[in-house]
Amino acid sequence: QGRLVESGGGSVQAGGSLTLSCTASGATYTNDCMGWFRQSPGKEREWVASVDRRRTAAYADAVKGRFTISKDLASHTLDLQMSSLKPEDTAMYYCANSGRACDSPLVNQHDYAYWGQGTQVTVSS
Repeated sequence: QGRLVESGGGSVQAGGSLTLSCTASGATYTNDCMGWFRQSPGKEREWVASVDRRRTAAYADAVKGRFTISKDLASHTLDLQMSSLKPEDTAMYYCANSGRACDSPLVNQHDYAYWGQGTQVTVSS
């Protein structure tokens, strides 16, 4: 339960777009609150976006208006569509699953029980 596999990372020029996908397994996926985090070398892991059990989304100020998080129940995937990418978006991106339902998006990494292995996103200027 709670296995997560990310895909879709890569290298792109500033202003470009990428879509990250996280495939989840586990019987409780449907109502689980999930999110995306990222970590750059020498920096702490930071919250990017998340959805609650109703799939209401929340975004960090740094990505608001540029990134879109979506959860597809049929395919058990959590996607992160990223556009207008900036060099400062360069990081390892991690998918996370809290393993529980929540009534508002979770922004603290300590609220998440399961993590993927990460996928690298590199944005060049």
